[in-house]
Amino acid sequence: MDASRLLKEKKFWIASFIVVWAAALQGHMMWMQKQDAFKYKFGDLNENKEEEDLSAS
Repeated sequence: MDASRLLKEKKFWIASFIVVWAAALQGHMMWMQKQDAFKYKFGDLNENKEEEDLSAS
């Protein structure tokens, strides 16, 4: 199949968009999991700040 003909195909662009969207979603979910693991290991910054504010009062 010609490259110029392939680039004019609507199905090609739709499939490409779906593949890119799925990859971005997977990357985002991996980033969210990494953030959750960090919060689990070190605690949430906002919770620690609230505890410090309460103890200072």
